[in-house]
Amino acid sequence: MNISLWQAILIGVVYYLGITGTPWLTALGSTIIQKPLVAGVLVGCIMGDPIQGAIIGAAIQLPFIAYISAGGAPPTDPGLAGTLGTALAIAGGVKPTAAIAIAVPIGLLGTIIWVIHMTVDVFFVHAIDRAAAEGNMKKAKFLHIVPPQIFAFFLGCIPVALGCYFGSGAVTDIIHALEGRPLQALEVIGGLLPAIGIAMNLRAISKPGILLWYILGFIVAVYLNLETMPIAIIAGIVAYIYTSIIAKIDDAAVPAMAGGAGPDDDFDDDFE
Repeated sequence: MNISLWQAILIGVVYYLGITGTPWLTALGSTIIQKPLVAGVLVGCIMGDPIQGAIIGAAIQLPFIAYISAGGAPPTDPGLAGTLGTALAIAGGVKPTAAIAIAVPIGLLGTIIWVIHMTVDVFFVHAIDRAAAEGNMKKAKFLHIVPPQIFAFFLGCIPVALGCYFGSGAVTDIIHALEGRPLQALEVIGGLLPAIGIAMNLRAISKPGILLWYILGFIVAVYLNLETMPIAIIAGIVAYIYTSIIAKIDDAAVPAMAGGAGPDDDFDDDFE
C-alpha cells in the first residue's frame, strides 16, 4: 500500500499536534495525541483503515505504557512511534507484533527531533527576555507563541511526511524480503517488547498506596465479570472521588503549615 502525499502531510500534522508544548489541544490534554493508541486511530482514519490503525496503535502502546518524561529529557518519543510506526506498518501490511519492532527504533529517533526542538527554542526565550526588558509585551507574546509553533510544525510535520511518503515503499520491500524465518523472528521480538512496558507499570503498581487499587480492580474484573468499559467508568468515578478527598485534605493542611493558630499558639499568647 502506498501513502499519498496528502496522507503523508496529514500524518505529519497528527504528529505535530502531539508534540509537548503544542497549545491547540490543551483542553483535551496536551499529550493525548502523543499516545500511540490515539495516534494510531487517527493515522488509520487518514489511511482508510481505522480499525487496523487502532489494533496496531494499541500494540505499539504497550512498550510505552509506563512512559514518563522526567526533567525534559525523554528517553524515546511515543508520538513518533505511534504515528510513523503505524503508518509504515499499515502500508507494509505487517502484523501488530512486527509493527512494534518497527515502531520502537523509530521512537528512539524521535529524541533527535526533541533535542533540536528544545535547542532552537532557547533562542526564542532569549528574544522574549529582550522584548520584556524593553517593555514591549505585545512582541513578547508574539515571540512566545507564533515563531516556536511555526518551527515546531515544520520540524514535526516535514520529517514524518517525508518518512511516510518515501519510506512506505521501502518498508514494503523490506517486509517482502524478510518473509519467512526473518519476519517470524521480528514478530517474536516485537511480542517480547511489550513486556518491558508492562514490567515498568507493575513496578509502579507494587507500591503500597497503589497496590490496593490494583487488587480492587482485579477483583472487580474477575469476580463481577464486568466488561472493560464499565470498569473504566467505575475507575474514573473512584479516581475523581479519591483525588477530591486528597485535595481537600491538602487544602486543610496548608493553613496549618503556613503558621495557622493552634493550641501552642494560644498558649504562647497567654504570656504576651
